[in-house]
Amino acid sequence: MTSTGTGTGTGTGARSGAGAGSDPGSRAALSVAELRRRAADLLPALAEGAAERERARELPHAQIRALAAAGLLTFRIPTQYGGAGATVAEVFEFLIDLAAADSNIAQALRPSFGRVEHLLTASDEERKRWYPRLLAGDVFGNAGWELGGPSGAVRTRISPEGVVDGSKYYSTGALYADWIGLAAVNDDGEKVFFTLPRDRPGLELVDDFDGIGQRLTASGTTRLTGVTVLPSEIAKRPAGSGRSPVTPFLQLYLAAVEAGIARDALRDAVAFARDRARPIEHSSAGRSVDDPYVQHAVGEIAARAYAAEAAVLRAAAAIDRAWAGDLEPGLLTTASVEAAQAQFFAAESALKAGELLFDVGGGSAVAARHNLDRHWRNARTVANHNPRAWKAAVVGAHHLNGAEPPLNGLF
Repeated sequence: MTSTGTGTGTGTGARSGAGAGSDPGSRAALSVAELRRRAADLLPALAEGAAERERARELPHAQIRALAAAGLLTFRIPTQYGGAGATVAEVFEFLIDLAAADSNIAQALRPSFGRVEHLLTASDEERKRWYPRLLAGDVFGNAGWELGGPSGAVRTRISPEGVVDGSKYYSTGALYADWIGLAAVNDDGEKVFFTLPRDRPGLELVDDFDGIGQRLTASGTTRLTGVTVLPSEIAKRPAGSGRSPVTPFLQLYLAAVEAGIARDALRDAVAFARDRARPIEHSSAGRSVDDPYVQHAVGEIAARAYAAEAAVLRAAAAIDRAWAGDLEPGLLTTASVEAAQAQFFAAESALKAGELLFDVGGGSAVAARHNLDRHWRNARTVANHNPRAWKAAVVGAHHLNGAEPPLNGLF
């Protein structure tokens, strides 16, 4: 594994000088229909090379840049800021399509979509600063999780002078990004959130992620050694500690990735049965596609992929209702519960689809050259972000006792 260097460049695939894209004000506003048209043009090529990229561990720098340049990270930017003003359900339709084409790319772009959503709850000043960057094709990464200490704890420190030292273990999409969102703890024990250009001196992005799945999400280590943070780079946190619509959005994003994986497994199951598989010796069928057990396996994968997608879009509609209802607390709670339900089922569906895929072929289906195991590995890796058992338990407590889901980043 290699490092991108410490503050001496932007690394392979990123643009020289973070945020050095086209003039942020130069783009004409795009409609949802136009964004869908562009997605339809780009996604087939992404899907075509996804399995081989993962097998060869070829990081999709060019593919991510093409998506960003086409404006496909900007669905939810409001029209008054030059965006398409898409609903939550509309963006999740695209995200499922994207994950079905390449779930690594979809996961790597979660921080960019999350940034758009966070800005919907931020000040007008912050929106005017960051929305133009996204509209210009900039990509955002995230460096949050740390090893050691309680889950969710931040030990990276920021001094009163704005100097940061620490290390982040899990940095989703950072190697593809122009900007990195980070958190540190100040001398008062408070979390401070800030965004840095990726070529800031002392900021080092390391390509060392070794997960069994989602291997191309560029989620390696971020090291910060004497990194200077300017006051203007520190985000203003909204007052209060109530439930945010951003959390169910980000949780539902994981469910959308799982739904996309299930659909991709279906595509591979159909292709393998049609083009490569042979019926077992004692089968009554002359072709695998006529074998009733192969048909059953493909039918179950199809049903699970269908239901996972439907669950995600239903939960997305609940988030839309919360926005339409001025983020009334009860609507936000409902959105959080529905996102948890969808996440539980989508993860289960993707894992089962990845397993059933092998029932459509014989011994040849496990050949490494086909890379069919990537679906289960990718689904398992995404599912491990947040344990499904806790999702089910929290949902059950809500239905049984009216208990509120926890106020944290998982609900």
